[in-house]
Amino acid sequence: MSSEPPPGSGQQPPEDDPFRKQPPPAEGSGSPYGDQPPPYQGGGDPYGGGGAPYGGGGGYPGDPLAGMPPLAESGRRTLARIIDMILVGIVVWLLTWGFGVNEYNVDGDDMEYGKSLGQSLVAALLYIGYDTFMIVKSGQTLGKKWLGMRVANLDNGATPSVQSTLIRSAVLWIPFAFCCACIWTAISGGWSFFDKPYKQGLHDKAAKTVVVRTT
Repeated sequence: MSSEPPPGSGQQPPEDDPFRKQPPPAEGSGSPYGDQPPPYQGGGDPYGGGGAPYGGGGGYPGDPLAGMPPLAESGRRTLARIIDMILVGIVVWLLTWGFGVNEYNVDGDDMEYGKSLGQSLVAALLYIGYDTFMIVKSGQTLGKKWLGMRVANLDNGATPSVQSTLIRSAVLWIPFAFCCACIWTAISGGWSFFDKPYKQGLHDKAAKTVVVRTT
């Protein structure tokens, strides 16, 4: 059986990716991640596609999570996201304070909207850059690393590509920075509490990723 990713996945993970899902062995049992059973035990694509999820074209019959670690708990993911928000938020505050770009300045009845927009832009760029760099590098932001999780492609378990990670990060952070702040974070990330069977946030659905445990 070939170890290449399913056709049409849009991702060619490097051969040395330690997280890349491998086909099950021809004999015996087990998986490269130990004896943990996949969270979803149904046959075929639970979305009714008859093959790999999101039209990936097949290659790993049955459950796409087979051979991958268990999905991370939504509560743990939320805590990791709060940690990342605090870490990057400190950097955003320091940069905007140092350059005099505050959320707003009140001078009589005048509010300088341009400075608010500037801070939002800095926040969006830093959050997207942080998520993209860290996840492409190892599948983990600092929050996820400290709490024993990583981001993986749903179809093959590999570390997401730059393109996939940019999509994931943009969906999560652009609304956060410019309009919806914590409301959008709660909606996008909180979606994983109710999503079945992959526990995906809206940003995961856009990038076709899942978050799995490493410990």
